[in-house]
Amino acid sequence: QSWTIVPDFTHHAHSASLSAVSVNNRYVVTGSRDETIQIYDMKKKIEHGALLQHNGTITCLEFYGTAHLLSGAEDGLICIWNTKRWECLKSIRAHKGHVTSLSIHPSGKLALSVGTDKTLRTWNLVEGRSAFIKNLKQNAHIIKWSPDGERYVTVITNKVDIYKLDTASIIGTITTEKRISSLRFITDSILAIAGDDEIIRFYSCDSQKCLCEFKAHENRIKDIYSFEREGQHVIVTASSDGYIKMWNLDLNKIKDVPSLLCEVNTKARLTCLAVWLDQASETKENSDKAATSSQANEDKKSSIVRKSKVCWIDNIDKTEKRKQKITPEKQTLEAPLQKKKKKRNSSA
Repeated sequence: QSWTIVPDFTHHAHSASLSAVSVNNRYVVTGSRDETIQIYDMKKKIEHGALLQHNGTITCLEFYGTAHLLSGAEDGLICIWNTKRWECLKSIRAHKGHVTSLSIHPSGKLALSVGTDKTLRTWNLVEGRSAFIKNLKQNAHIIKWSPDGERYVTVITNKVDIYKLDTASIIGTITTEKRISSLRFITDSILAIAGDDEIIRFYSCDSQKCLCEFKAHENRIKDIYSFEREGQHVIVTASSDGYIKMWNLDLNKIKDVPSLLCEVNTKARLTCLAVWLDQASETKENSDKAATSSQANEDKKSSIVRKSKVCWIDNIDKTEKRKQKITPEKQTLEAPLQKKKKKRNSSA
């Protein structure tokens, strides 16, 4: 199977270099050294607006589902945004120095952040307040939850500390020769690590041993991303050499070097990377296939009956998806914040 990468939507987004990017099922948001967050509606392929809450370089952006976005910056603030009206629901004074990285727990109830004040902070997102502060010996520049939310990792220069959630203690450490610039959980127990060399390494969180390593680029790797589509696990890498590369990873043969699917020379000095998947078109393709097969099975019925049946099923699927995606997130983040506001008003 051959893949190709072609420019689909290009926009001169910022007046300075990009420092962070994040995606959900509809939007791409980019943060920059120009202190702004730009929003892009990928379904309409248009610029949607800008968020101007921060003073200082935007250092981290992370969506939680379809309803919320968290941003962190050099001003020490973490902002919680509603993505329906793009309002800042809460601005938290998170660190005395810069916020260097943040990560939201899969439940949406907790977030972790690290900053240049040598602290790791746990945030209760239900109540919008600090829950725990841990002092670190050095400044961490990356923090990341595992997909199952049972462990998290911090990166300090070339060292990865693996923490267990229930004890909040370090259960293992991975050390590399060069500074780590990007890290990604491939599974709950496998980490992909990239940094100031041309090599990508896969590590086991349980044994802290290197499972596989391979040369991916001609220069330092700035960011790494992964996604799964139609049962295929894909790793995407971006480097200072200007290349974006996509690799096919066989999880059953994790010790084998991933095969290169495609590459493109952007002729730019890449700083960050994210992958937006057009889930709507994928869903449409699947529903079209289902519709075709159901029509083939019902050749004896009239075309009017067949069409109405397919539309009816399609509408139910969309409604169910809307309920599943939006309702839990609003309950987790938005509703408690509104309750807190009401309490404040009553006490005032």
